[in-house]
Amino acid sequence: MSVFSRMTDIVNSNINALLDKAEDPEKMVRLIIQEMEETLVEVRTTSARAIADKKELERRGEHFQYEAGEWERKAELAISRERDDLARAALVEKSKADDMAAAVATDLAALDGTLAKLNEDIHALQQKIKDAKARQNSIVMRGKAAQSRLGVRRQLNDHSIDDAMTRFDQYERKMDDLEGQVESYDMGQRSLTDQIEELAVDDAVDEELRRLKSRVRNGSDGQQA
Repeated sequence: MSVFSRMTDIVNSNINALLDKAEDPEKMVRLIIQEMEETLVEVRTTSARAIADKKELERRGEHFQYEAGEWERKAELAISRERDDLARAALVEKSKADDMAAAVATDLAALDGTLAKLNEDIHALQQKIKDAKARQNSIVMRGKAAQSRLGVRRQLNDHSIDDAMTRFDQYERKMDDLEGQVESYDMGQRSLTDQIEELAVDDAVDEELRRLKSRVRNGSDGQQA
């Protein structure tokens, strides 16, 4: 495939359509950019050669125009010396130089058209590359995010996660059992608060006992009197 046909295919291609068909969009966009950049280098090289050809044609055209002018000057000199034969021969050479200059001018016009088209294609290709590179980072980030999400989903669906959670539940149950054993030793034992409250109750009972004893004794003494 020539550089021009490949250039046309790339310029006319729809990047979105290419990416939609790609199994790996991230890889595809890298390949697209690489292809575009390689083509751009080739087109620039072709353009450089065309510009060099144009300069050479311009020099040749100037040379033939100069020759035509010189032959015309010689024809005029021959006429002034009444040498029509030499003047006629000089005019023949002038005609040949004019024809060559005209041919060069035609080639230059065609080459100018080619260069103009190359310039348009280069501009279009540069825009395509710019667009592809602008999307590249977004595509790469989206691809990485999708891969991460896929990895998480796969892990969540993996039985090893369920096994780990089951073991976690078992460890929690063991901790519950240990804490239950510790708390069981505290059962039936009076707390400090309970013991202090019992002392207060005992004091109240003792006080009530003394009051009853005093009343009973006082009652007995009264009866004896």
